[in-house]
Amino acid sequence: MSDTMSPKAAQALLPALREAIREAASLALPFFRAGAQTTARTWSKAGGSPVTEADVAVDTFLKIRLSALLPEAAWLSEETSDDAIRLGSDLVWIVDPIDGTRAFLTGHQDWSISVALLAGGQPILGFVHAPVTDRFYEAVAGGGATCNGVPLSVSTQTGLTGAKVTGPKPMIDKLARGGSTNGEALDVQIVPRVPSLALRVARVAEGSIDVGLVSSDARDWDLAGADLLLREAGGSVSDLKGTRTTYNRPDPVHGALIAMSNGLRDDVVAALTRG
Repeated sequence: MSDTMSPKAAQALLPALREAIREAASLALPFFRAGAQTTARTWSKAGGSPVTEADVAVDTFLKIRLSALLPEAAWLSEETSDDAIRLGSDLVWIVDPIDGTRAFLTGHQDWSISVALLAGGQPILGFVHAPVTDRFYEAVAGGGATCNGVPLSVSTQTGLTGAKVTGPKPMIDKLARGGSTNGEALDVQIVPRVPSLALRVARVAEGSIDVGLVSSDARDWDLAGADLLLREAGGSVSDLKGTRTTYNRPDPVHGALIAMSNGLRDDVVAALTRG
């Protein structure tokens, strides 16, 4: 834990954070229509990514509420202009108000609100809330991870054969090639791609997915909260060489990544290296 945030102080924030995240979800849910287009006003950001009035409302609400909870913490989120002051701050809030905006737009249930508190570039508190399914994931560094109060643990899968894998098809193909034996393609179970990256990683933490693959261009706010869930459940988010992800760098953009249990780490890294 950080010199500026003790375990006791981090734990003390949990009730207020749970309440704030659930209130934020209540701002977005009225705009969501299962299986149909959102009722929210929508426009495109620079680069073509969609944003809705729900994204902005949740971002604004959480910035006010979280900044009041911990005024000394800097801020980085998808919908707020970046402020370089965060680079000199030990404590930083990392927020994605709606992770999986395209899913939210089109009525797919797999979108989430992702919140992390960093200390020294590493998450010490992590939350991923899926409002439609009412699954609330949380973790405290050194204190474990839960979903709706039930402890999380990665799967007990011990090899890549038969592993449940999700992510972009080119990365799954690369894993299958690299993990092949005797010229036969690796036999894995392909799980439909989870649109919210935070939920993709959270599902590795809960053991329903063994390997979650993430293409390049993910951002700190997509990953930081879920990363802590996975660390506390027995896994990690790493680059393709197996190096653990760090956050709050000048450029918050990441290359291709892997979310996996610690037990599968060596096999996955070796397969992707060969593939």
